[in-house]
Parts: sequence; structure tokens; C-alpha cells
Amino acid sequence: MTPNKLTALKKMSDSNGIIAALAIDQRGSLKKMLASAANQPSNEHDIIEFKKVISSELTPYASAILLDPEYGLPAAQTRADNTGLLIAYEQTGYDTTAPGRLPDLIPNWSVKRLKEAGADSVKFLLYYDIDEDEVINEQKQAFVERIGSECTAEDLPFFCELVSYDAQIEDAKSAAYARIKPHKVIAMMKEFSKSRYQIDVLKVEVPVNMDYVAGFNADREIIYSREEALQFFKDQSDSTTLPYIFLSAGVTAELFQATLQFAHEANAQFNGVLCGRATWKDGIEPFAKEGEQAGKDWLNSIGKSNIESLNTVLKETATSWFSKVK
Repeated sequence: MTPNKLTALKKMSDSNGIIAALAIDQRGSLKKMLASAANQPSNEHDIIEFKKVISSELTPYASAILLDPEYGLPAAQTRADNTGLLIAYEQTGYDTTAPGRLPDLIPNWSVKRLKEAGADSVKFLLYYDIDEDEVINEQKQAFVERIGSECTAEDLPFFCELVSYDAQIEDAKSAAYARIKPHKVIAMMKEFSKSRYQIDVLKVEVPVNMDYVAGFNADREIIYSREEALQFFKDQSDSTTLPYIFLSAGVTAELFQATLQFAHEANAQFNGVLCGRATWKDGIEPFAKEGEQAGKDWLNSIGKSNIESLNTVLKETATSWFSKVK
């Protein structure tokens, strides 16, 4: 890792090399949530203002914040001093007119422009089915290679967010998908740990659906015993030599924290989190219905409690990325 990348990655982390980052790069989905809570049509003003409030109120407790360049740059100006800035490069969602969930980039942005806008690091989200047609996966691999080369040219850390799926299973929360998720996640991580992609940090799902782990949800069938699930976390950790962090995938704050403790029990060497909805999603309703001050009040009570509790769990469970970087 170059000196400039190393300095930037340290800015994304706490002093111990743990990434405790806050994610609010949602765009279309957040617009819909705000509009639904306010019972009015979606608008750009509300999404920009909500991001600004999240940034100002919660970044004092985060090592970095993930924002998008379309609505999030004003929020970058409200973040706490010394909070790292990670900016998303992908268009929200994926191409629904063709098979393969093919990605695209925001057309009027480049890594150079993201750097000029103040980015300390760049994030790209990829949906990937390790078992999909080779023609589709080669397109995605080449896409990631280009972004890796751009980040290398601009000397910025490249965070690659990987979200697994199966082209034949529509519901990623189903029992059918839960049975094959460990294979999908772990094989995907192995692929994108290759040096050709020039990825610096992987942002990934946990390798199992915790609702199907024995002891986690009495209302669901058991697909993984506790021992099996622990082994999948260890296998995931062993599949890469890169720093990797977990995404929260919209689960509750309580379940996400319990999942991190479970990963630690498995001796998974994860290096932090990039946590979004698990921290702030319940703040949407007071903000949308009652206004900015109500949103701030929620964030400074429950939102702050969520992120501080998460930080406490991280100190007990995550490991430093310092030993992984040369």
C-alpha cells in the first residue's frame, strides 16, 4: 500500500486500526422511506437535509462516513472534524433490463472528481453470483479492474462492497437462499481478493443468514447449527488476506451487534463495520413527520445509543487491519 493510501485508510479508522464507519449513501430507497413516513411525494430537499442531520449528529461517534455524490456532498460539510470521507461511485441499484444485475457508474463522476470533492476513499457496490454465466461475471470482473486502476492512479483506497445473490432465487432472505449463501459469499470473497482488482478493503455480508442459525430466531427453521455457522464465519475470514468489514444489511441494531459477537467467537479476523440502517433507520419517522429538530432529538438519544453500543462491541470483537497491510 502506498504512503498516501495508508494515510487515507488510517483516516477512515480509529487509532487502533478498526473501521467504525457510518453509511448513508442510500438514494432511491431513502427517498421512498422519507416520503412514506411523511405521507407525501418524495423530494430531493428532504433527502439532502436528512443526510446532513445524520452526518452532523452521528459522525462525532464514527471513524468515517459513507456518502453519495448525488445528494450527500452537503452532508460531508457537516461531519465532525477528522472523520474520514468515503464516497460511493456506483449508480444506485442495477440494470433491470438485462440479466446479471450489471452495475454502472454515476456518469458525471470519476475517481479524480471524487478526490477533488474531498473523498479520502472510494466505494463501489457490486452484486455478484459466483455461479452465474461466465460471460456476465467476466464483464463484472473487468468493471472492477477498471475501478481498481482508477483508484491506483489517484492514490485513493478502494473499498469494494460485495453483495451475493443467486440468479435463480428471487428472495435472498428465503430458506432456499440461506442454504447456499455461505458458498456464494465465501467464493465471491476469494475471487475479489486477487491482486488484479487492486482492492484495498472488502465490505461484505456475513456468510450466513442469522435468522436460520440455531438459537437466533425461534420462528424460523434451523438451517445451520451453531457449530456450522461458526465454521462459516471462520472460513470466510480465512478466504482473504485483505482487510474486510461487515455491512449491516438493514437488520436491527441488536441483531447486528449479536452477529459481530458471534463472528468474534468464530475467531473471524474482521476489521470493522460500515453500518447504515441498523443505526439510523428509525430516525426517519420523527424527522419526516415532525421536522429536523425531532430528527436530531432521536439521533442524539437512540441513534447515539445505537452507535455507541456498536462501538463498544467493535472494541471487543474486531481486529486491527494494521497487520494485514504491507
